Amino acid sequence: MSYPRNEYGNEQPKKYWSLQEAKVKIAAYCAYQDRCQKEVRTKLHEKGIYGEQAEELISEMISENFLNEERFAQSFVRGRFRLKKWGRNKILQELKFKGVSPNCIKSGMKEIDPEEYFQILCQVAEKKWRMTKETDSFKRKYKVQQYLMSRGFEMDLILEVMEVVGESDG
Repeated sequence: MSYPRNEYGNEQPKKYWSLQEAKVKIAAYCAYQDRCQKEVRTKLHEKGIYGEQAEELISEMISENFLNEERFAQSFVRGRFRLKKWGRNKILQELKFKGVSPNCIKSGMKEIDPEEYFQILCQVAEKKWRMTKETDSFKRKYKVQQYLMSRGFEMDLILEVMEVVGESDG
């Protein structure tokens, strides 16, 4: 069996933006969805805008309120918590990876209601407990705990939830 060969010479050259074009496109990029400075900087680098020019565009986007890291952190936390059901640790790690400042992270983490957080942790734990097909209860608990930790939940809360979930199964 033979496979068709890739023609490497047919690639289109990357299209770079002019400064005027970049300002319009980056404004649209930021208006579509909240972004952090790192994402905008990466996008500008992809389109051939570096250094002083990129920093000027970013500061212009901040002054025109297209780019706001505190707003980004708040919407990021809400989305990852309510939609993806991530725990605090994973959200915090991801925000740090995106280069968000500690003050903005702190402001964003206030979006999580402690009661709702515990309720979602219980839901995720119960669902995973039902889906885990392990007969040995010790191994089953271990698997569920590892899963919850990978989702970013804190160990003390996981242990608290596991007592309730493990007992309900009987």
